[in-house]
Amino acid sequence: MSALSVSVPGYIPSYLEKDEPCVVCGDKATGYHYRCITCEGCKGFFRRTIQKNLHPSYSCKYEGCCIIDKITRNQCQLCRFKKCISVGMAMDLVLDESKRVAKRRLIEENRERRKREEMVRTLQIRPEPNTAEWELIRMATEAHRHTNAQGSSWKQKRKFLVKCKECNPDDIGQGPLVPTSDGDKVDLEAFSEFTKIMTPAITRVVDFAKKLPMFSELPCEDQIILLKGCCMEIMSLRAAVRYDPDSETLTLNGEMAVKREQLKNGGLGVVSDAIFDLGKSLAQFNLDDSEVALMQAVLLMSSDRSGLTSVEKIEQCQEAYLLAFEHYINYRKHNIPHFWPKLLMKVTDLRMIGACHASRFLHMKVECPNELFPPLFLEVFEDQEV
Repeated sequence: MSALSVSVPGYIPSYLEKDEPCVVCGDKATGYHYRCITCEGCKGFFRRTIQKNLHPSYSCKYEGCCIIDKITRNQCQLCRFKKCISVGMAMDLVLDESKRVAKRRLIEENRERRKREEMVRTLQIRPEPNTAEWELIRMATEAHRHTNAQGSSWKQKRKFLVKCKECNPDDIGQGPLVPTSDGDKVDLEAFSEFTKIMTPAITRVVDFAKKLPMFSELPCEDQIILLKGCCMEIMSLRAAVRYDPDSETLTLNGEMAVKREQLKNGGLGVVSDAIFDLGKSLAQFNLDDSEVALMQAVLLMSSDRSGLTSVEKIEQCQEAYLLAFEHYINYRKHNIPHFWPKLLMKVTDLRMIGACHASRFLHMKVECPNELFPPLFLEVFEDQEV
């Protein structure tokens, strides 16, 4: 029996001649059913008769001499059944309910097995980094490690610095709140602390970029535009991957652990929520240094920044990092379904954080005294497109 003859109306198997008739009633056949070429009607009649053992109760008004065709087939069950048997339909091929259930289960198991085999084949053919890509990954990873405050020991360093800091970070963001024109409230002391922390953080992002050979080959004007565009995005990523679910804190610049409200009151407002939410979602990805480094390189090489001259070259750079990134993800074999597209969505989230911060910066520039903004902070974030 062909499953398609049921699931797809009007489907005729390729082995049938055009308009081939049912051997029982002459109606249009749909395939081989119980060893004979029959229509759907005679197939169903024969199956029900055997499954429910109905044939002993069938009778004929005309001594079993009825002619069975498309018109008369429903008028005499006995003669129709006898015709089914006479043309060769096999009673032993009709499954009882328990066998039908077993068959359905077997079909489902085979379907699942094929899915698993297909998944394994797909995983096997996913390319991993080639020699050139491994070198690209190595350089990006080293650039990240050399410019990432406290490296992998940030948790231990953070706890040590919290204990020794004269100004307890728990107090930051809890000072007197100054209302702003749009109803927001900003802790100016916390804002000052955060901007001081961001100066070395910005310097590290610049150093990271300079260590990437592709970046150094770009015109200086394009380098500046790319750095201004990605700086907040990369700093947000570096903070987000240092989200600690136990204390519900982010660690800024590898030294200051802050809570959501502290960062929000310190001037970032809704940007704080976006960074914390990103940190919580990234925790499940368990990214290693290379993955964080490659994500930073992808953010850096964004060819859609306004004012760039070497757009095509920057696109090629980003494509090279994206390809190496994807192949490295294949190499790492994460257990999260659809890991790569989900991770790319985080790149989009970081771009949104950057745009949101640009808008927030303009707001804070109006509300906060100019002397609270360090020169490098102003140099990077002023004149950004919103």
